[in-house]
Amino acid sequence: MSNNRGKKLLDSIKEKGQNLEAEMSFFDHLEVLRWHLIRSCIAIVVFTSLAFGYYDFIFDKVIMGPKSPGFWTYRMMCQIADRFHLSADYCIKEIKFNIINTEMAGQFTLQLNSSLLAGVVLGFPYLLYEIWRFIKPGLTDKERTSASGFVFYATFLFILGILFGYYIIAPLSITFLANYTVSNIIQNQITIDSYLSSVATLTLGTGVVFELPILIFILSKIGIMTPRFMRASRRYSTVIILIIAAVITPTPDILTMLTVSFPLFILYEVSIMISARVEKRREKALMSRD
Repeated sequence: MSNNRGKKLLDSIKEKGQNLEAEMSFFDHLEVLRWHLIRSCIAIVVFTSLAFGYYDFIFDKVIMGPKSPGFWTYRMMCQIADRFHLSADYCIKEIKFNIINTEMAGQFTLQLNSSLLAGVVLGFPYLLYEIWRFIKPGLTDKERTSASGFVFYATFLFILGILFGYYIIAPLSITFLANYTVSNIIQNQITIDSYLSSVATLTLGTGVVFELPILIFILSKIGIMTPRFMRASRRYSTVIILIIAAVITPTPDILTMLTVSFPLFILYEVSIMISARVEKRREKALMSRD
């Protein structure tokens, strides 16, 4: 009887020890994650401070770029229209709207918000690096090898999306919405907050959308996404992509919508290839175990 009690006591102590060890491990992970987030925030603060210091360039050349008729996109559109004898509507030579400020601290808030946005964009690669450093110890050697290019590819896709959103989607949307009028008696007086919000949403939103291959890679690794499912859903994805392109660029012509949707189709096909490659590696690993 006493032996059973002693055994139960020892089992209880071992169980509490295991629970305490697991609990300490959990809090240790939280502590490590906290420091990764702190370093990421410090990097974003540094880039935000740099953007705040060089704000004249950021505001005049970057933020207000899509409003200027001399913007790169508008110049390319004029050259394409001249070369292929397209309608004169494709050559943007004037953007009819005024930007106003309606709040006392509006311009100061504008500088803070836009500097923070610039800091997030510039600090995004370092944020990905810190995320990779956090998850790397929990991966096997094969998983580390297969995901070794995570930071590079995620950064490359994000920057590519940012450039596409800034040079294609943002100017096309701004010119259409700025020149769209219900009546000639209504003049477009756009607040600076509305303008900045539109440019930031279109640009950053496209950068996030371009991370689709990375998301598919992770889901395929987990086993949630398969290339068979993605190929079977291609017709539905086509409709969804066209709807997204129509919402992002509310222009009436089909050429603009196809221009925006084309990279999304490419991303979807690349995602299928990535998912197929992950599945092939998984099947090869299972065959080697057998």
